[in-house]
Amino acid sequence: MYEQSEAVQSTGRRKRAVARVKLTLGQGVITVNGKNLEEYLPRPQLHQIVRQPLEATQSSSRFDVVVKAEGGGITGQAGAIRHGIARALLQVDEALKDTLRKNGFLTRDPREKESKKYGRKRARKRFQYSKR
Repeated sequence: MYEQSEAVQSTGRRKRAVARVKLTLGQGVITVNGKNLEEYLPRPQLHQIVRQPLEATQSSSRFDVVVKAEGGGITGQAGAIRHGIARALLQVDEALKDTLRKNGFLTRDPREKESKKYGRKRARKRFQYSKR
């Protein structure tokens, strides 16, 4: 179970992005790769995605979040951070499981890019057909 002095670590994933999340007691500061959240993620929608699990559990100002995100794009990383924060909150308090599960924060989004096939330009795109 969770001790007051130690940090809780978890991993979140989405698409090709992986986020290693560390949750500690604090004032609600979110740091991603050494930068402030607003500095790292350019769009307000992404800030909202990252904060969703904290707001759903009313713990926005209770924890400081330090994240190391890598791989994928910024949208995938935002989803991975959300997944990681939700898993870390679950380690802190098991009672939050129903809230997090109901909002879909604990489910790993399984959608991945389909791999390229031989004889094609991409996974499904064909070359242009020329009749003459």
